[in-house]
Amino acid sequence: MKNMKKTRRKFTSEFKARVALEALKERKTLAELAKKYELHPNQISKWKKEFIKNSSKVFETGKTSREEDRVDSLHNKIGKLEMERDFLKKNLKKLNLT
Repeated sequence: MKNMKKTRRKFTSEFKARVALEALKERKTLAELAKKYELHPNQISKWKKEFIKNSSKVFETGKTSREEDRVDSLHNKIGKLEMERDFLKKNLKKLNLT
């Protein structure tokens, strides 16, 4: 018998959400969904609970940390560009090129 290593399947958040939503609709049993998506019913239940638990985040208006980091990065770049512009203006005046 061959020594076959079974690899874990990875699922996208979109896939998990689709399965969780279908489970929430309760049009099919967990067993039917498990068969359809080739998952264990416990996995579907877990995703369903996570979906419900995190659903309020959809309505949050605060910026994410990634957005905040991006804004900070852009502000830093603006500051750097303003300093370079001021430096060039000052040196152009010294050289009487303006």
